[in-house]
Amino acid sequence: MIVANPIYDIVFKYLMEDERIARTILSALLKQEVVEVHMRRNEYSDQSRQNLSIFRIDFGATICKADGGRQTILIEIQKAWVDSELLRFRQYLGAQYGNKENMEGKGRDSSALPMVAVYLLGHTVRNIDAPVVYVSHNVYDYDDNLVEGGMHNPFVESLTHNSIIVQIPRLHGKINNRLDKVLSIFDQTHTVGSNSQTVDIDPSVYGDDAEMEPIMRRLMEATCDSSVRRAMDVEDEFFSVIKDREAEIMAKDKQIAEKNVAVKEMTAKLSKAEEQLDMAEEKLGKAEEKLGKAEEKLGKAEEKLGKTEEKLGKAEEKLGKAEERAERIMRSSVMAFLKQNMPVETIAGILDMDIATIKRIASE
Repeated sequence: MIVANPIYDIVFKYLMEDERIARTILSALLKQEVVEVHMRRNEYSDQSRQNLSIFRIDFGATICKADGGRQTILIEIQKAWVDSELLRFRQYLGAQYGNKENMEGKGRDSSALPMVAVYLLGHTVRNIDAPVVYVSHNVYDYDDNLVEGGMHNPFVESLTHNSIIVQIPRLHGKINNRLDKVLSIFDQTHTVGSNSQTVDIDPSVYGDDAEMEPIMRRLMEATCDSSVRRAMDVEDEFFSVIKDREAEIMAKDKQIAEKNVAVKEMTAKLSKAEEQLDMAEEKLGKAEEKLGKAEEKLGKAEEKLGKTEEKLGKAEEKLGKAEERAERIMRSSVMAFLKQNMPVETIAGILDMDIATIKRIASE
């Protein structure tokens, strides 16, 4: 059976506007019987399509509790195609917490309606393979012991909420429970050829399930509604632009990544060059230090040499004076012996001088 694809915002809204169908889908998601449901007036979607879209529908629902009692809760369904909407998810939840219409009672007896956030994602969540996950909170004491009835306290319940996350791409036609059966209408492996606006669903899978028959009929009606088809065309155009933008972003991210690698390599080379320069400067510093020490030693050696030469000069001066004095004494002695008419030969023997030197002195 060819029917409209409920992954489209307009088709999903068209589907959930039927109270019986809304009760069926919400009961399956909550795993509790929803006996009454109404779509709240604050239904939002990004009509301008200027930003990435999150489609929202808020429901007030009355559920049947295990003890037979009934409770009114708030259900916010947020539906997104792309995986960059986390901040906006949080902003929408903040708006719900701040909405006075979500309070009941007056004065000190007032409390917030319990809230369940349902996320229908057109993308997968990293590291979570299960197509549907439930995030439930409990109350514990310091020793991690469960506090009985803690979550049913109005104060606690007003400040926390549970979540249900549905990863549509992970729905692959396996029907193991009631929720699998209901969510199978979102299984995108059933799209017809390249036309994602319709899905081919085998009605025999649902057998005589009285609650699935209205869902199939409603989706069939959507395919015949011209306003729904036009809105689906608009969504296709919008998400085509989104895909082009994502492709452009991916290309830029790739360029940035390549440049980052080049910068990293250049930085590594620069770091290595600086390291080598530091080593060279260290070696130069050591060489200059050795040269300084050598110059210091040379200076000291030159200083010692100067002192030695000075001493040598003084010694030579003293030697010259001594030799000069010895020469004078020798001359005086020669002249004295000559005055005594002592023979030259005798004088040479006494003074240990040669005869020629004595004659030279005598002739002067």
